[in-house]
Amino acid sequence: MLRFHLATEDLLRVRLAPGPHPIWEISYSLHLLQTREAVLLFDPWRQAVRRALARAGLSRAVAELARLYPPGDYWPDFLTPGDDLTDPESGLDLLMATPRSRLRHELTLMARYHRVLPSWAREMADGDLTTMKHVGELVRRYHEIAVAPYAGHLRRAFAAGRARRADIVLDHGAGQLLPSYASPLMSWHDGVLDVSSPCPVDAEFHVGGRTMTFLPSFFCVNHPSALVDQERPVTLTCPLPHELGWFPGPTGPDSPLPPGPRRDLTRLIGPARAATLDALDHAMTTTQLALALGLSAPSASRHAATLRDAGLVDSERRGQSVVHIRTAMGTSLLEGRPTTAAVRPTPRTAPPRTAQWARVNEL
Repeated sequence: MLRFHLATEDLLRVRLAPGPHPIWEISYSLHLLQTREAVLLFDPWRQAVRRALARAGLSRAVAELARLYPPGDYWPDFLTPGDDLTDPESGLDLLMATPRSRLRHELTLMARYHRVLPSWAREMADGDLTTMKHVGELVRRYHEIAVAPYAGHLRRAFAAGRARRADIVLDHGAGQLLPSYASPLMSWHDGVLDVSSPCPVDAEFHVGGRTMTFLPSFFCVNHPSALVDQERPVTLTCPLPHELGWFPGPTGPDSPLPPGPRRDLTRLIGPARAATLDALDHAMTTTQLALALGLSAPSASRHAATLRDAGLVDSERRGQSVVHIRTAMGTSLLEGRPTTAAVRPTPRTAPPRTAQWARVNEL
């Protein structure tokens, strides 16, 4: 949990970042590559990026780099340097100039929460010049593949979000800017902004006359975060609203979706239900499914129910939750394999309890 304390005069210093921050976008995009969050929004992007990394021979190197950016966990502040940056090169220059004492301190802090660090983390903590150049070049090449090609989408989404917030301030005054962010992720009450964050480091921020900047991020999904170093300016990142279908879509040999069953299935049952079927390779509650798809819980429940009626998904109530998992027939359909006719269990018949159900206890 992140908690920001703002006095009345601090509200007048709350500002919106002028544009996307390329280094923060790199960080959050690396998070997305390591998770299955927001399948509908980002799976085409994930597949395109993974293929491009493989073609460039960077898959293993980027997987190693991603250990510095664990999703839902602490990652070093020195990886997101600078304020109001508009180009990645300026950010990379600042990253490369990080003092050795800070490298060592923040990597040591990271090791307390995330035990698997890159193989070159010790050399980086020592400020080894060769290692720093390697990391800087790797981040640069990753940005060229995973973020830069979609810069137009980032700018348009950012501009639209900024315009909406500006309208709120113009129509209702600066005091309504923070309440406008109220959501399941944030709450504003009595001069305190509470922000739900998966980071294990709970933090209290007293703005105390400093400027507080809201930095929306295109690749941030459900995980607002802030800089732990309270000596730096107060910056809070938060998700940007997205539109389904933002990704350019299939265009020839570099299509983000492989030819064959997946594309055909999407045309047959629609992208939302195809993504639901794809996500349920292991047991999920309705809430977990909604989070994975980037949908509301009622929408996720409706898609699961439709697939269940078709014999493609099984559901079982567990206490206050309903747990869903893909059936063998659903897997066959997803993979485009022929399948024999399956007998649907009647409403009074419990779904088969396979070893896969046990995995729900791990969630």
